[in-house]
Amino acid sequence: MSDTDLEVVIVSYGAADLLRRCLSTLFAAAPRTAAMLVHVVDNASPDGTADMVAREFAQVRLRRLPVNAGFSTANNLVLREASSRYVLVLNPDTEIRAGTLDHLLDVMETRPDVGMAGCRLERLDGSFDHAAKRSFPTPGAALAHFTGVGRTSRSPKLSQYRATELDERGVGEVDAVNGAFMLVRRSAMAKVGLLDEGYWLYMEDLDWCARFWQRGWKVLYDGTVTAVHVKGGTAGTHRAFKQNLHFHRGMGRFYRRHRAGANTLVDLAVYAAIGAKFVISATRGHLARRPG
Repeated sequence: MSDTDLEVVIVSYGAADLLRRCLSTLFAAAPRTAAMLVHVVDNASPDGTADMVAREFAQVRLRRLPVNAGFSTANNLVLREASSRYVLVLNPDTEIRAGTLDHLLDVMETRPDVGMAGCRLERLDGSFDHAAKRSFPTPGAALAHFTGVGRTSRSPKLSQYRATELDERGVGEVDAVNGAFMLVRRSAMAKVGLLDEGYWLYMEDLDWCARFWQRGWKVLYDGTVTAVHVKGGTAGTHRAFKQNLHFHRGMGRFYRRHRAGANTLVDLAVYAAIGAKFVISATRGHLARRPG
């Protein structure tokens, strides 16, 4: 492999401690067969995150943004200029295990039909993060997921959002992998396009995976290697109002771009359900964050 085979882009906002751990494990688990270039784009963090990176990780290419531009826009600043063979989009609340990058780079080399790959994600307690492998949401599967039924059900129809047909330690093609860890073939990205900046935060990973499939590139989940994902590590347990708004706007945008049009009544019902869920989630978030 050449010196420019892997570039890693991490977008940060207000997560200095998590990012420090992420970068430390990333450099400790750097691939043996390729030089790695790491970019951090800081979305105007209020906690000195950018200063920490500059002070402790001089080998990182740091970009300081004057405002919080959102996940897609900040990532695209690097993705647009990347010249490496592969690019890893990585969340700051992840920890990379030894051997994970070497293994996935080898897989990408032997599978030229794969445009994007993800690994097994586990939480700090060792449990599996089911969002590591997903099916594209249908109205029924999304309803089951958000009511909690689909998260515990063994019914393929009710739990299909979690891609239950593939074991968490298995290997296979899936509709989507998680935006916390997306290893992308740059030549495929050149044909598919960058992340959709219409998504400020949330759902952009599902949209990107859908577009990879639409352009003939496969998305692969490889559960034989693992990264830690501190679920909610950057967004918190309860989303703030702005995060809640963009989460549900992202749901609507994904449905409009990839699912809507077959039945007007179904479309209206889906948009109404998204709106109702936003009201419920925003109310819960407000009550949970209220002092006392």
